[in-house]
Amino acid sequence: MTDAPVDVAADPTVSRRRQHTRERLLDAAFDLFADEGVDATSIEAVCERAGFTRGAFYSNFESKHELLLALAAREHRRRLGELRDALAVAQATCAAGAELDLQDISRFLEILLERISDDRRWRVINAELTLLAMRHPEIARRHRDLDRQMSDEVADEIELLMPRLGRRLVLPARQLLRLLAAGYMADLQAADLSAEPQPAARARADATAWLPVVADRLTVPL
Repeated sequence: MTDAPVDVAADPTVSRRRQHTRERLLDAAFDLFADEGVDATSIEAVCERAGFTRGAFYSNFESKHELLLALAAREHRRRLGELRDALAVAQATCAAGAELDLQDISRFLEILLERISDDRRWRVINAELTLLAMRHPEIARRHRDLDRQMSDEVADEIELLMPRLGRRLVLPARQLLRLLAAGYMADLQAADLSAEPQPAARARADATAWLPVVADRLTVPL
């Protein structure tokens, strides 16, 4: 038996039930995509893991690729929320109106990196999503839109943060973000490919050797 189309807006109970179904399907897909790979995971396997029928799947997603993009959107939202929380905690450690020196910047970034989760499984899934995007223009467009939205929102957070830290950017926030993110992702990739049992911890340790210096050079006191 499959789920028939319903007017979600007219019935909040159905809306909650459908959202619960979507989340369970997304959770199941996350585990399977990370463990088996996107191509190797069938829609039937996702449904079986989540405990739903194919009808339930198709009442929420048009295809496996649609499911993958929804998973990416959820991950972006989660990471943005983590970043905002981490920024609030890190900012609370800075004395109001004080001029940050290199040691202060190092501590600020250390707190930030400690509070942002680095799930290796998501990096594996995201790498597959990037490969799919390189082969499929429609996936590429939506993947690019998700990344641009995430970058824009993080850049906005950086711009709001700078005056509170008594610093000014010497580059536009989006360019600064691209530089710092590219360096940190390189550290994560190197750690993922190593035999380290905790690659995220290794990447954070590597990043603390250069990230504060670069951040210091790319900002100046107000």
